[in-house]
Amino acid sequence: MSFDIRQDDLSSGQTRALLALHLDGMHANSPPGHVSALDLSGLQTPDVTVWSAWHDTRIAAIGALKMLPDGTAEIKSMRTHPLFLRQGASAAILERIIAEARRRGMQRLSLETGSGPAFEPALALYRRYGFTSGSAFSGYEKSEFNQFLHRDLTAPQASGSV
Repeated sequence: MSFDIRQDDLSSGQTRALLALHLDGMHANSPPGHVSALDLSGLQTPDVTVWSAWHDTRIAAIGALKMLPDGTAEIKSMRTHPLFLRQGASAAILERIIAEARRRGMQRLSLETGSGPAFEPALALYRRYGFTSGSAFSGYEKSEFNQFLHRDLTAPQASGSV
């Protein structure tokens, strides 16, 4: 399936509904006090760029790139619409985020996520794209629930990879 990837200004009702679904899912699958997902206002800051994947007139996925002051960047708000699960929408968003982080000269791309069955599909996607487990970053604190993944963007790209 092909997707149209667009920089998203977060004004669309479909985009806002998918972000609400994302936040609800994070709260439903995380212990109290362990959700670091950004709300709408957190995604509308100058250091964050949001993209959405569209198939025809339907939103399929969303994801964001947050620039960090140390020359690295963080993936935020990755979510696939339930109608588009396992059809490549999140992979398309992740590829755009990785390419943009490289274009901006970022040294590393990181993310914080949870543990448990609800997080396994996302973890599998990140690992397919070369992310490996690592230490806490950017003020996050390690807990029994959360985990951190990183991808070095300074290493030479393998042929055919992002």
